[in-house]
Amino acid sequence: MRTVIEEAAELTRTGQPFALATVVWRRGPSSSQQGSRAIITADGQLHGWIGGACAEPAVLREATQAIIDGNARLLLLGTPEQFSGHVPEGMTVVPISCQSEGALEVFIEPVLPAPHLVIVGESPMAHTLASLAEVLGWRTEMASGEDFVADERSMVVVATQGHHDEAVLERAVAARPAYLGLVGSQRRGTAVLGYLADRGVPADQLDRVRVPAGLDLGRTTHPEIAVAILAELVQLRASGFFSERTVVTPAEHATDPVCGMTVAADGSSHPLDHDGATYYFCGLSCRGSFSKSMKEADADQERV
Repeated sequence: MRTVIEEAAELTRTGQPFALATVVWRRGPSSSQQGSRAIITADGQLHGWIGGACAEPAVLREATQAIIDGNARLLLLGTPEQFSGHVPEGMTVVPISCQSEGALEVFIEPVLPAPHLVIVGESPMAHTLASLAEVLGWRTEMASGEDFVADERSMVVVATQGHHDEAVLERAVAARPAYLGLVGSQRRGTAVLGYLADRGVPADQLDRVRVPAGLDLGRTTHPEIAVAILAELVQLRASGFFSERTVVTPAEHATDPVCGMTVAADGSSHPLDHDGATYYFCGLSCRGSFSKSMKEADADQERV
């Protein structure tokens, strides 16, 4: 448990999304225990213990999806009959095995990082924007020049106001942040983007630069420009603009054609090729049953 908590703290500190899975109920036989916890990272890696081979693929699949859509979910890994035929509203039933009579109820909670805002510039507007973002609980960093760090989850606002705009924006574009805005007039922005285009910066990257940054509020003061930029970022975040750009590569899963269990679509799930398709199984028993039925079906077809 301590290892899981420590890893969750480290992932939170470094701004990485993950999901926390907790066993809230179990019915034996099951290798898991009530209160067991595991962390599932965005790339589908599980750390901790949530159950054996029957439960793990389903938890991985649902946890990865929770990171993508940001919604918690409650899973019943078993059958509806194990709840006397009554499944509480909002619970997802996932068959976990053709052999085990155990069952688990697992709560999966996505833990998404606070927005990461990088502001490049030292103007009063930049400081106002940083203060407003911190009120919202965002991770906010300020830099005076090209010495800043951003990635595909960051929001970058270039507010250098004529001081090395081109060099700063070129570095920011290369980071491919989720949002990139340049504070300045449309005319100034056209000149800067034109310069970078002449230097060979790809057009698809330059097209993502918002100039001027922020909502169009007409003639505004510097503090109001900060409000307009933050308002645009909040609006985009609420619309799902940033979550759509979250890089998450879910692991591939398949359904056991015999028992209906969710299994990993790889070599660990006893793959079997038949008629140009590959099938995956929870164990050798299901694989054997499927293979036997396919042979019998082929034999029947030949007699016809």
